Amino acid sequence: MTLKDKIILVTGGSGLIGKAIIKDILNKGGFAINVDLSVETDLENGTYKADITDDNAIKDTINEIIIKFNKIDGLVNNAYPRTRDWGTVFEDIKPDSWRKNVDMQMNSYFVVSQTVLKHMKIMRHGSLVNIASIYGVVGNDFTVYEGTQLTSPAAYSAIKGGIINFSRYLASYYGKHNIRINCVSPGGIFDNQNQNFVRNYEHKVPLKRMGLPDDIAPAVSFLLSDEAQYITGQNLIVDGGWTCI
Repeated sequence: MTLKDKIILVTGGSGLIGKAIIKDILNKGGFAINVDLSVETDLENGTYKADITDDNAIKDTINEIIIKFNKIDGLVNNAYPRTRDWGTVFEDIKPDSWRKNVDMQMNSYFVVSQTVLKHMKIMRHGSLVNIASIYGVVGNDFTVYEGTQLTSPAAYSAIKGGIINFSRYLASYYGKHNIRINCVSPGGIFDNQNQNFVRNYEHKVPLKRMGLPDDIAPAVSFLLSDEAQYITGQNLIVDGGWTCI
């Protein structure tokens, strides 16, 4: 019960990885609040309907949670908002689409973090985990997309790389307030992708399989817990060994 009695917000908790994170938090004694557009607000049962790309909605959400629970012990920035043309090949990306995706993803992490950290600073404790990616750390291996219509969105690498270094900034800035900020960077997660892609990916990764949401969630819970009380400013890579070769 390493998260016993902790109040933890998870943005995008209805998604593939988000569901696993919430399940793991609950299994370890924490109370997870899923902040997502796909749910209805029911704080007693841990859901709050909100659009994290709306600054005012973020502030209202955090304020209501503070009023209800008097504290926020942890935050997981996991939401993954994106435009409909997400995944367009690099040559065809429209500048407005690039700007909008950076705003929706990276800038929403900033606003959510800033709003929650104001309360954590008053409480003088807290843990924040940003979900990043191996492609915020290393370059893309485009050979895994051979024989498919898939590609890796260019903005994804820029956004995730920015989030990782932003997390280091926050860790340095808020350390004196007993607040820890870390990242978890997943490798490729299986989601019924094209068979050629899965085969190509699993051929390269040392553990010879794609990751699962349940591979990622325990790493997030660990960084949220007091077991990681002297860990801050780090990027925990959970990738089956992808980045070691």
